[in-house]
Amino acid sequence: MSTPHESLKPLITAAFEDRALLEDETHRSAVLDTIALLDRGALRVASPGDDGEWTVHAWVKQAILLYFGVRKMETLKVGPFEFHDKIPLKKNLAEQGVRVVPPGVARYGAFLEKGVVMMPGYVNIGAWVGSGSMVDTWATVGSCAQIGRGVHLSGGVGIGGVLEPPGATPVIIEDGAFIGSRAIVVEGVRVGKQAVLGANVVLTKSTKILDVTGSEPVEHVGVVPPRSVVIPGTRPKKFAAGEYGVPCALIIGQRTESTDEKTSLESALRDFDVSV
Repeated sequence: MSTPHESLKPLITAAFEDRALLEDETHRSAVLDTIALLDRGALRVASPGDDGEWTVHAWVKQAILLYFGVRKMETLKVGPFEFHDKIPLKKNLAEQGVRVVPPGVARYGAFLEKGVVMMPGYVNIGAWVGSGSMVDTWATVGSCAQIGRGVHLSGGVGIGGVLEPPGATPVIIEDGAFIGSRAIVVEGVRVGKQAVLGANVVLTKSTKILDVTGSEPVEHVGVVPPRSVVIPGTRPKKFAAGEYGVPCALIIGQRTESTDEKTSLESALRDFDVSV
């Protein structure tokens, strides 16, 4: 991502290699400026290209790690609540057109686009959440996770962030996806546009994602194709003590344009007998 802020990159990279440089005001300011840009949405940890592929900006993640080093612990008071932490809370939510229901928390350095609704959930530093998306009750969005526009993270969903190592791809949930209750997506997995994960689906970088809609299963790892409808499943694996089922995820169908137009998302899921 070529930005007007590229002048910050060499300063961040140098300070990440030599932490003693953080004693210098120029390098400290570069860290603070980078986090401020993240908070305003002027900079992202990862950005999509015209070809649909994502580019990770490792130096931005390095800045987040350095930010923990330059900040000191402080007491933060919000009404009757008290926190003791290094990272302040996100402010000026009304000006940004964002709704956050108590006790929902977004950390400074996360970006919530206009129209985001947060129930009592959590969004960590470096994360990006697009307009029209909902972070439902007790859903968590980890540091650096990228959540597209029009995404629904149902109650209790866990989205891992992947802050370290800096060059690693964060979890990416693309536009229009629906993540069912208590689903977990971690380790840099990417969920494609308008895909649907049923309740309790668990996706890690090593989880086998099996498309079972054809005569033979088709295996995916680390990526859920766009518009896929996914449920938890198991597959047989032989061990010394015998054969047992190990967790996997099953693609059992596709969302169709007609389904999107005629029914609610929940109704579409019911068509596939998927719990939400």
